[in-house]
Amino acid sequence: MTRGRKAVYYICDHKDWGHVSFLVWDILQEEGYLHPAGFTFAGKEVMKYADEKNNEYYFAPSDIAICRDYPRFLPDMNKYFGNFDMSGMVTWHEGTNAPERVLTIHTIGDVSSGCYGPANPLYNHNLMISMEKIRKDIGLEDFKVVTEATHWSGVHDGTGDPELILKYNVPMVDIEVGSEEDSWCNKQACSILARSLLHVFDHDIKLHNLLCVGGIHFDPNFAESVHTSWNDGKEYFGISHIMANQWLVSGEYENEQGEEKLSACIESIIGGIDGIVFHDKLKGCYKDLVRKLGEKYNVPIIKHQALRMPENISWK
Repeated sequence: MTRGRKAVYYICDHKDWGHVSFLVWDILQEEGYLHPAGFTFAGKEVMKYADEKNNEYYFAPSDIAICRDYPRFLPDMNKYFGNFDMSGMVTWHEGTNAPERVLTIHTIGDVSSGCYGPANPLYNHNLMISMEKIRKDIGLEDFKVVTEATHWSGVHDGTGDPELILKYNVPMVDIEVGSEEDSWCNKQACSILARSLLHVFDHDIKLHNLLCVGGIHFDPNFAESVHTSWNDGKEYFGISHIMANQWLVSGEYENEQGEEKLSACIESIIGGIDGIVFHDKLKGCYKDLVRKLGEKYNVPIIKHQALRMPENISWK
């Protein structure tokens, strides 16, 4: 029997707090994917589903999003799921000027401190490609599947320890619907998210992994690159960590520790990188840093416009 892979999804099933996530939990239950796994996570019963390829998907409910009380949840995360292949937290997205009607994922990292969780571009790709396919299949035309810049919600209200990110060695993403109440309550959107969770291991292909630097929090150039293919659909970009310009500035990446922080980000990407793409409006000091890292890791430096013509990129 082929050894399957394992993923765990942390899902707040509390209706008064878990916008999006409690709907996702209910949809998974309605569609027959939740079966008792035989143990509890933070006092709640974990559910499990196995597919025909022996892949296993675990669903760990909680009374609040795990990032809001990471010290409490982390011991059980490592105890029960520390050797898994992939993990995700299902939640909602909101924010000033945030786009409406989006399905999005982002990797975990605290850019200011330079603490980055492991990132798996292939599994991120599988999730987003699956979301897009399901979205088209059900005809939800007014929603988009987009990328979001790397961040971590475990630092809030002036408190939180980013180094806790480094104590969980399973690749993790936040998987969200945003960014306003009408979108959070859209059952079709939540259904797309729920079903995509079971497709994280669908494809095992070689991607051109990129570190994305600059741009805005929901940068359309990086979002579109997820859906870009060439060479008759045989080649894709692998998108994981995205370093939005605002975080580079707040993290003072122009200073001497900038290279160390950005190197830590690169080294957290499973499979390494094949290139660094930067937004052309990036400040000169950050462009210099990107070029320095391109030499260090012997990878091409790519302007964001080149993502539209991937067949012309010279990979090393």
